[in-house]
Amino acid sequence: MKEPIVFNSRDVHLGRSRTRAVGCVPRSDLETSKYLDDDRLVVRCLVIVIKESLLTKTRVVCSEIDVPPSDITEHLAKLLEAKEQTDVTFCVGGETFEAHKILLAMRSPVFKAELYGQMKETNMQAVTIEDMQPAVFKALLHFIYTDSLPGLDDLEGDDKLEMIRHLLVAADRYAMDRLKLVCQSILGKNLDVENVSTTLALADQHNCDKLKDVCIEFIDSSDKMDAVVATQDYANLKRSCPSVLVDVLEKTSRFRKA
Repeated sequence: MKEPIVFNSRDVHLGRSRTRAVGCVPRSDLETSKYLDDDRLVVRCLVIVIKESLLTKTRVVCSEIDVPPSDITEHLAKLLEAKEQTDVTFCVGGETFEAHKILLAMRSPVFKAELYGQMKETNMQAVTIEDMQPAVFKALLHFIYTDSLPGLDDLEGDDKLEMIRHLLVAADRYAMDRLKLVCQSILGKNLDVENVSTTLALADQHNCDKLKDVCIEFIDSSDKMDAVVATQDYANLKRSCPSVLVDVLEKTSRFRKA
């Protein structure tokens, strides 16, 4: 058997079909060519399958469209301020506050039970809130609608911290865990010798374990313990919450061993 003869591209003339260009050899040229042997022609084809386009994709760089940050909390704050479509009124310390039951229920399981569950008030149009200052309830509503604390610029120093303490109590009362943590964080960052005992008692009463640990660490610091013990608030803590002092002693012992 003779060795196969490989076609040379120079022997092929390009023709064109309806859909694409093809290589063609006229029959007259083939019959007189060296490729025909005993009226037989063996054709071997190499087929290349291109899975992806070989064309280079040029990305057109366009100006970006800026998307503003979410402003839903601003709209909710305006909704609360405008009192549009409110369906419940709260009476707190002689002041009234209008709100939307569905929003309160979404944010607080306690409000949900009071407004929609078996605990709901007989007169749903007016709910009285006992043992809470109007300013605290107003701040609570602001957080419910906006997930942020209201501006407390009109309060200074101890007054601002006192508001945060009241908000922590309200957050615990209405099972608003995020607000409770926000208040704990603020109080923990503002501890000093005079207020740490009061803050520790508050943390113990409302199951704020993280704030409690921060207070104990503060008291345990080598240069502050004697000063804390000498304060009147510590004496009050010792008298009213003796169990807290046991926790202090146990945890300070662990801190020192760590």
